[in-house]
Amino acid sequence: MTCSTLEIAYELADALKALPEAERIVELNAVRALLHEVSPFRMEPVDFVEWVPAESVHANSWNPNSVAPVEMKLLEHSIVCDGYTQPIVAHDVEDGSNNFEVVDGFHRNRVGKEVVSVRDRILGHLPIVRIKSDRTGTPDRMAATIRHNRARGVHRIDSMSSIVRELTLRNWSEVKIAKELGMEPDEVLRLKQITGLAELFKDREFSEAWEPEV
Repeated sequence: MTCSTLEIAYELADALKALPEAERIVELNAVRALLHEVSPFRMEPVDFVEWVPAESVHANSWNPNSVAPVEMKLLEHSIVCDGYTQPIVAHDVEDGSNNFEVVDGFHRNRVGKEVVSVRDRILGHLPIVRIKSDRTGTPDRMAATIRHNRARGVHRIDSMSSIVRELTLRNWSEVKIAKELGMEPDEVLRLKQITGLAELFKDREFSEAWEPEV
């Protein structure tokens, strides 16, 4: 008699229950990865949430998102009460270390490491999804960070201008920067001015006054 897929799944679940906790986590990740490969949603990162050791997840060096202490406390309270409802978006660090760099979720990463009750509850692990494989270049990851953040927090102007400068030096056009970061063209030009690239635009006129918010 041939077992149905569901019967096989029940047998697999029983086998996983019998494993020691650390081994079970590794095996569950492997099973999820296999299921992800045959999923009709495999092009969507959220289709495969993987639990990895918290110490293997590291912040990126460019995130300009600023969260006020009261909002950070609210995030902490949310994760304590509601659990992790959003994974951390990351990419594999290509140095053979099995480490991950955060694309989005820097503050969720902090809570999982710094709040003892959360860290104990999630067994020293963090939930991650991998950014799409065609978006792992540094400029693409920088742009992805901005897109994830712009609607949620307050970007520091100095950090944003540094990112615009970096993308410009990597030969991204103003049009591409504006499109990828969700900006208006004038905003890109003004951020370039802050970085010291103003000489490139000395003959350009801007339509309206603009000053960084304090």
